[in-house]
Amino acid sequence: MKKILFTFILLASFTLLYSTVEAQCSICQKTVMQSGTKPAKGFNTGILFLMSVPFATIGVIGYKWWKASK
Repeated sequence: MKKILFTFILLASFTLLYSTVEAQCSICQKTVMQSGTKPAKGFNTGILFLMSVPFATIGVIGYKWWKASK
């Protein structure tokens, strides 16, 4: 039960922080903002989506490694 609660709190905090995350460098942001705010938000969301895959993979590998060493 503790693990489920911890996972839920962790996911909820990531969801709340998602709207304030900026994943663009200043040069990319300036270039994309010239075309409008809607494409800039889409570009930022795409960067965050692509960034989540390696982190999830490393997390799964780390969890399995930790579980095997116990």
